[in-house]
Amino acid sequence: MSDLLPPLRMGLEFAPSPIAEQPGLMIRDPHQYSDAHLVIPPELVQALQFFDGNSSVLDLKRMLVDLLGRLDVSDIQEQLADALSEAGFLEDEVYFRLREEAHAEFEESPVRYPAFAGLAYPEGEEELRTEFDTQFARNLPDRDAPSLDGVIGIAAPHASPFGGWASYCDAYRAIPRDSQEKTFIVLGTSHSGQPDRFGLTRKRFLTPYGETREALDLVDDLEARAPGAILMEDYQHALEHTIEFQVVFLQHLFGPRIRVLPILVGSFGRSIHEGGMPEDNDEVRRFFGALGEIHARRKNELVWVLGVDMAHMGARYQDRFAAYAHQGEMLAVSARDKDRIARIEAGDARGFWDLVQENQDDLKWCGSAPFYTFLKAVPEARARMLRYQHWQIDPQSVVSFAAMAFTGS
Repeated sequence: MSDLLPPLRMGLEFAPSPIAEQPGLMIRDPHQYSDAHLVIPPELVQALQFFDGNSSVLDLKRMLVDLLGRLDVSDIQEQLADALSEAGFLEDEVYFRLREEAHAEFEESPVRYPAFAGLAYPEGEEELRTEFDTQFARNLPDRDAPSLDGVIGIAAPHASPFGGWASYCDAYRAIPRDSQEKTFIVLGTSHSGQPDRFGLTRKRFLTPYGETREALDLVDDLEARAPGAILMEDYQHALEHTIEFQVVFLQHLFGPRIRVLPILVGSFGRSIHEGGMPEDNDEVRRFFGALGEIHARRKNELVWVLGVDMAHMGARYQDRFAAYAHQGEMLAVSARDKDRIARIEAGDARGFWDLVQENQDDLKWCGSAPFYTFLKAVPEARARMLRYQHWQIDPQSVVSFAAMAFTGS
């Protein structure tokens, strides 16, 4: 039997413990295979480096002996390894079982259940409607905002609504009021999904307002035309907020039985970091083409909704500076954001992506892939920025986003 320690899983989130009485490093699973929140004491944080798949139990024990100044460390080594395993944080049989169970539960469910009701928005229908009505009445458009005709889609934030009510309201006001019978193609950022892949589901979305209708014909069309680019019944749908928030806004305005095609767009990180264009990947190119053909055939039946945030700056996002909304470093970020927005407004997919690739996207836009996907699928689209915002998400970090409306020419 090998005495190698199993590696820590990729994709775990690490942060300082928020519990004053329990200092250390907190670990949680953003994929929600496990709901554990494990705090590693400060003196044991160094030990995590030995859970790399190449280090042995003996290696870890030697380090603990040197670190703690005692010879008998077997109990500490075993407690640490057991705690990480039981939490589902190691690549071992516990994690593989939890992952299999979570995927099976999502795949077998007839609906996609709300993941953020009661957290990012009210979980009761009456309370939700009152809150949304209040915010739409409170967050009025600028007096000088132009009226737009021929709107075929919008870009709205995917930040928690309380962080961006004004942009959400401006974006959703731009959708024509007679759109309730159209199909809403919702492109959302897949924060933890596979790169260069598009997550689809045939499930209805359930929110406090009720269940949506599926666009099964469009799902089948995309799967037939670009199967290699698609993750069908992508588990990321179970936990992503980027589409859920858009569905709630759409249901508020157009009723619960809206028809939705939800698409989670994985990052185009290889293109950003290694060069070339996203469509240099043949599977991505086929998906762009398939989505574009759907638009060309059925453009009068569709409304596009992009759930997208823009720059992520400051200490929370591993920058070496504190970010403050509309101050200091964020003034330059705003100017660069607006350069990208100008390329989107002009329908210039290549120019937009050239700006994203600068410095390997040091602005950390988590909406660049949905924006680029839309620009490639609907090349005739032109846009108007309705509002641009900074959200001070914590005392040293800022997220930017905008409300935008797309027209067909």
